[in-house]
Amino acid sequence: MLRYTLMRLGIFVGCLVVVWGLVHSGLAPRGLGDSNGLWIVLLALVLSAPISFVVLRKERDRASERIVRRVDRVKANLEANRTMEDTGDDTARSQGQAQGQTS
Repeated sequence: MLRYTLMRLGIFVGCLVVVWGLVHSGLAPRGLGDSNGLWIVLLALVLSAPISFVVLRKERDRASERIVRRVDRVKANLEANRTMEDTGDDTARSQGQAQGQTS
């Protein structure tokens, strides 16, 4: 997951540099008044999102598979704990009933 995040950040920074260059050279419009910095960041975000979606598809799939495996492992552990508790309760009840019959 960290790898995917760093790759997305890299794409964003690359877009930020390109957009800054375009705005600085006058090929892209400047923001209104003092909003030039915010304009550059927003434009870089808008450009980097679809690029990340297409370019990082395989990495995103790998990250999601790892997350699914972790969730499945946690669910299996919870189920094992619940089964262990149920078995312990059943054993305690059967021992309590056996002691009640022998008394």
